[in-house]
Amino acid sequence: MPPPLRLNAVAFVSPQNHPILIRTFSQSREDELKYHYIAHTSLDVIDERIMAAVAAKSNDPYLGLLYVEDVAVYGYMTPLKVKIIITLELTDAVVKDIDVITIFRALHTAYRRSVGNPFLRLNTPAENITDHSILVSAGSPRWKAFRKRIDEIGKAVSGIA
Repeated sequence: MPPPLRLNAVAFVSPQNHPILIRTFSQSREDELKYHYIAHTSLDVIDERIMAAVAAKSNDPYLGLLYVEDVAVYGYMTPLKVKIIITLELTDAVVKDIDVITIFRALHTAYRRSVGNPFLRLNTPAENITDHSILVSAGSPRWKAFRKRIDEIGKAVSGIA
């Protein structure tokens, strides 16, 4: 039986390329900085993939494997142009696209439920908002449920009890 996937980090990036949430699943402070760097460097690859998808008239939100360093970096773009980036630990096992797509769908659902919560009050006016990172300040206590859902998904993927 192949070892389970190990999710190292998740990043949500606004359409204007501002980080909404970067969540790491390690204890090291150095790893947090590393995954911030990976999230920002993968934005260039995502832009290239989006341009290629537009040219090919594809509407698939899954952008596939973006690149491999010491981790495998995958990308996904929601219909509202929010980019979701995940990093998986490299293993000898084959990572199936359907497994990665399932992870992205769970993450997208968690984001969608948090943003669509009608009882969540924000301190910003709702008119003419073009940058969703203003709405989703991940450090805010209001987004505790969103961070908790992301942590639960990370634990479920990694098989941690």
